[in-house]
Parts: sequence; structure tokens; C-alpha cells
Amino acid sequence: MTAIRRWGELLEGWAIPAEILAAAPESPYGFPAELFRTRGARRDEPEAPTPTTRRALERLPEGGRVLDVGCGGGATSLPLADRAGDLVGVDAQEDMLEGFVANASAVGIRAETVQGRWPDVAGAIDPVDVALAGHVLYNVADLGPFVRELAATARRRVVFELTERHPLHWMNDLWLRFHDLERPSGPVPDDALDALAEMDLDARIERWQAAPRLGGFARRADALALARRRLCLPASRDDELAGALGDRLAERGGLWSVGPASQPLATLWFDR
Repeated sequence: MTAIRRWGELLEGWAIPAEILAAAPESPYGFPAELFRTRGARRDEPEAPTPTTRRALERLPEGGRVLDVGCGGGATSLPLADRAGDLVGVDAQEDMLEGFVANASAVGIRAETVQGRWPDVAGAIDPVDVALAGHVLYNVADLGPFVRELAATARRRVVFELTERHPLHWMNDLWLRFHDLERPSGPVPDDALDALAEMDLDARIERWQAAPRLGGFARRADALALARRRLCLPASRDDELAGALGDRLAERGGLWSVGPASQPLATLWFDR
């Protein structure tokens, strides 16, 4: 099996069984814009640059142009605002793009947006110096076209950031408890690295531990509702779910979030 095919098949293992999906009170997919808008907003005290930011800055010229695929509120690209001249955000959700523009405006940088899915909208974007895709690869089963279009659009470097495990891996015990369903353990960043090598891209990887990520909801109920949706559960099981979540449902920095406070991360990058 090729590395690219293996990546896709491992991701397909995360599909929710049809019978659970059919019984779900609401769709488990999609993201609340509030969550990403707060993650992208600049904090009062600047954080130290992450490996992802440093790798992007290494190849970003003064006033350079940055593409952020799956931009959300801009958490991956806004740390480049002091050097970049333009940010281009791509996201399938219109409300995410609205938050991206608002956060970019707050730090005084010009932002363009393109609504749609990458690589479908690649033709609408002029070349950039650096292309970023933060926490997107685990949503991309067909990795080849996605990466090749990024490589064709970026003049200097492409940078990915992803968690060491699938971003929903932390919920595996909950799926077992509420649905008696075993969830997968892969893929992992090394699988992405192998796939990039198969595309003749000389990619490198740096592993690191993130500081606790700020961002979340003003209300505890909204954070709990996100976990409930992901698990295809009715609201009547909220109390049971809250008990099972334990300290994974917590208030951090004045906002409510669900999931681990931080996860081991990996930055992958290759030059053009």
C-alpha cells in the first residue's frame, strides 16, 4: 500500500457508523465560529513564537503574502502579522472568514478571504510566499491534490501544523462508554511525512508541546454541547456526559472549553 493511500484509509476509519449518525439529534460535523474567533484573537501579552510560526518566518519576506488554508479565526497566520503584508484566508464556513477578517483588522493587517474548500478554490488565489495549513490535514483524506496545489501556490515554503494524534482521539473512551464503539488510533504525523516523501517533497518535522490554548465559549453549556454533538448524543444525557468528561470540561482564561488543555504537536514543512 502506498503512503498516500494508507493516510486516506486510516482517516476513513474515523467515519461515524451510519446507524449512529442516523440516530443523532443534530449533525456532529462543523465548528462553532465562536471557538475559532477567540483562538485567533491577539492576547494582551504576546506569546513566544511557536515552531510553526518560526518556520514560516524563516521564508517570509518583509511585506510578504501568506495563505492560510482552513484559517478559522487566524490562529496560525496572525502571528505573522508584523512581517506579512497580506493574509489570504480560505475556509468553507462564511462565519469563520468573518472572524478571520475581524481578527486581522484588530492587528492592523490586510486580509483577503476565499470561501470554499481547498484545493477546489486554488485557482482563485494568486501566488503567495508562504502557505500554511494549521490543524487541517486530519480532515484531508485525499492528500495528494491538497498538497500539490499548496506547493504550486507557494513560492517559498509550505508549513503544516497538526496534533500528534487525531484531534478527536481524546474522545475515544467516550465513544466506548456511550456507544460501545472502538475508535482508531491513527494516522499520526509520521504517516503524513511518509506521504509527502512519496510526492518527492523533502519535508521535515519538528515535534513540540504547546502551551495551553486559550479560546472557547462564554458559557459552559456551549462547550458541553460541542462534545454532545460530536458524540451524537441527545441533550438529555448532558449530566452523564459532563461527569464522564471530568476535568476535560473546564474554564480556562475566562472561557469554557472541552478537551485536553494542550496536546503534543508537530510542525511539518517543505520548501519550494
